Amino acid sequence: MMYVELNKALTPEQHALRDQMHRFAADVIRPAALELDKLTADEVIAPGSRLWDLFRQAYGQGYHLRGFPERLGGAGLGPLEQHIVGEEMGWASAGLSISLGVTAFPFSFAAQYAAVTGNKDLMDEIVMPYVNDREGKYIGCWAITEPEHGSDTLLFGTDQFRDSGITFEVQARRDGDDWIISGQKSAWVSNGTIATHACTFLTIDPSRGMDGGGVAVIPLNLPGVSKSPPLRKLGQRDLNQGEIFFDNVRIPKHYMLVEPETYPAIIDNILAGANAGMSTTFTGLARAAFEEALAYTRQRRQGGKLICEHQLVQDRLFQMFRKVEAARALSRAASIYNRSTVPPATEYSIAAKVQSTQTAFDVASDAIQLMGGYGLSQEFHVEKLFRDARASMIEDGSNEVLGLAAARRIIDGYRI
Repeated sequence: MMYVELNKALTPEQHALRDQMHRFAADVIRPAALELDKLTADEVIAPGSRLWDLFRQAYGQGYHLRGFPERLGGAGLGPLEQHIVGEEMGWASAGLSISLGVTAFPFSFAAQYAAVTGNKDLMDEIVMPYVNDREGKYIGCWAITEPEHGSDTLLFGTDQFRDSGITFEVQARRDGDDWIISGQKSAWVSNGTIATHACTFLTIDPSRGMDGGGVAVIPLNLPGVSKSPPLRKLGQRDLNQGEIFFDNVRIPKHYMLVEPETYPAIIDNILAGANAGMSTTFTGLARAAFEEALAYTRQRRQGGKLICEHQLVQDRLFQMFRKVEAARALSRAASIYNRSTVPPATEYSIAAKVQSTQTAFDVASDAIQLMGGYGLSQEFHVEKLFRDARASMIEDGSNEVLGLAAARRIIDGYRI
């Protein structure tokens, strides 16, 4: 039995989508995640790794296109359907959910740009090979974080964002009809060492600071691109991450999708979308941790009865349940609103990300406490959930710095 769906307006098709996605999550994604978690970072991406079979199955089912419109081969999922799918993926594995989510980023971004500009070359060279891929051959990444820059890249609207002393290390300069890209992205680029294409955030006009940024889609097989070994981590070990280096990489002008004139607005939209996506994933993880704990308390005996019959355990279970349901409510509301509204209310996506990731960590910690010593054992799932949840309060913007970005919007825009 799953949670009670409080939205009575869900259609039979939406219920069926949830059931279908949950089966794929339980039968394919979670078993792969548990196996990959026990491997080294190099083994996770080695030939013959279960990761590649997962990608083939996910692409074969079209899950890599879940954000694409039907005219481009996607399922035409609306904001609610995308949230339903994303929560089930997060329930199965936060790391693989992020990997399968970010893989679309360069291609969907390029598709949106091509739709506005009518650039056929971009569609033919970048978008359509990914759309037609059913084997997991084309993998994307979001190359934004750098050794010296992380959450500060997201502080759109603040004085720091316009400080000429704070720019991306990766910089672009014009050379005739081309752009030349140089610099380094850090070890925290998700899919970094397995990606074929990167949606790369960079500086074009350093005099404007981060405000002078741009976005390019870069095939990673071009001369001058190199990568580090994969990163070894505490959690989300099933999520490949690693550095990308650009040494005078030449790209054609139509691969530069965003220039400084529109960059700030793009950052705002991406921040709203990315944080909503993270909130969805970690609502799923929080639910997984709660369900693991609930199942355990229903079969573990202590003091002559099942521990779920002890009042202290009952209170903890209720508090966990309450937090998960609150996280879903905010996450779903923010996701639906900001995926269908321009400009987005970014502060609500940030609130959802912070709420859901903190909930995931707290609920996973409570699950370990309820399971006692067994909760620390690798024989049980909750220790992985706890490790995976810890990273969530840092990635895609640390919760503290995201709070500052949201506070600026609240101070300037909240009407009383």
